[in-house]
Amino acid sequence: MAKKVTVDKDACIGCGLCTGVCGDAFVIGDDGKSEVVLKDGIVPAELEAAVEDAAAQCPVQAIKVE
Repeated sequence: MAKKVTVDKDACIGCGLCTGVCGDAFVIGDDGKSEVVLKDGIVPAELEAAVEDAAAQCPVQAIKVE
């Protein structure tokens, strides 16, 4: 089953670490916080490891992968 990724905007501090780890899934939006750029947040198999790495490295645990 495909995994879905989300960013808790209230928790995000906009450090940009996620974009450095997986720029194919995350960008910093106009509000200065991370945004998921994947359609419907669905993580393709080839990005799964990088998205999970970004979530693990997030200093405020704002990224959720389910």
